[in-house]
Amino acid sequence: MPFQYKHVLMVGATSGIGAAMADRLVQEGSKVIAVGRRQDRLDDFVHRHGKDKASAAKFDITDRQNMDAFVRDITHTYPELDCVFLNAGVQSQVNLAQPAKVDLSAFHSEITTNFSCFVDLTVKFLPFLMSKDTETSLIYTSSNLAIVPAAPLPAYCASKAALNSFIYCLREQLRDSSVKVIELLPPPVQTELHDYMGHESGRQLGMPVRAYVDETYQGLDSGSDQVVVGSIGPADTFNEIIDKRRDAFQNLAKMMRGRH
Repeated sequence: MPFQYKHVLMVGATSGIGAAMADRLVQEGSKVIAVGRRQDRLDDFVHRHGKDKASAAKFDITDRQNMDAFVRDITHTYPELDCVFLNAGVQSQVNLAQPAKVDLSAFHSEITTNFSCFVDLTVKFLPFLMSKDTETSLIYTSSNLAIVPAAPLPAYCASKAALNSFIYCLREQLRDSSVKVIELLPPPVQTELHDYMGHESGRQLGMPVRAYVDETYQGLDSGSDQVVVGSIGPADTFNEIIDKRRDAFQNLAKMMRGRH
């Protein structure tokens, strides 16, 4: 089944993968509500695509105090919304071999941004999405590093691994609902995410963002609920790990149905 969602809320739409994916969805015929912290970029998105195809809402997903109001405003203003695309994220290096230099506040903030806020938004948007008569969707940008972690990035990898596990559980629990749960697992992509490495070197790391979006959109258009682009190490081995892990999860899920 091709990508069918025509009113998409894109969280994290002011830079990187989110910005590029928002542009692509508009080009493919979806109306996109861009969400981010930078008003100038939100305004530019609406100006480039026109108000008939694009709109915007400024919000910081770590603002948990105002999240209920944000969700209420979005669902009231855009009752036709049929897809929530959660894409925001931050990444930093943490040297655990030098514990005195570890900023625990920053570590936990990274986990919150990349994982906990996604959980909050999921739970708060679910009643609206589940109330629809037609299929709706939650789409998450995860990472190849959710499967095989990179040692210098413990907070980022842990947050993406947690998100990956959460998505598996969510998909299983919503299996009989009208909400489809889709996970995107990108490789490193040339975006602002890596600016901590230096502006020039960081943004040259990985796959060009437009190439990534092209390949990912093909996966979405195919109807897949798990779109893996790139690999860590040999592709056959990496994809085998993912497939076997999902098989093991599904076997366990079937065994546990009806027991809880």
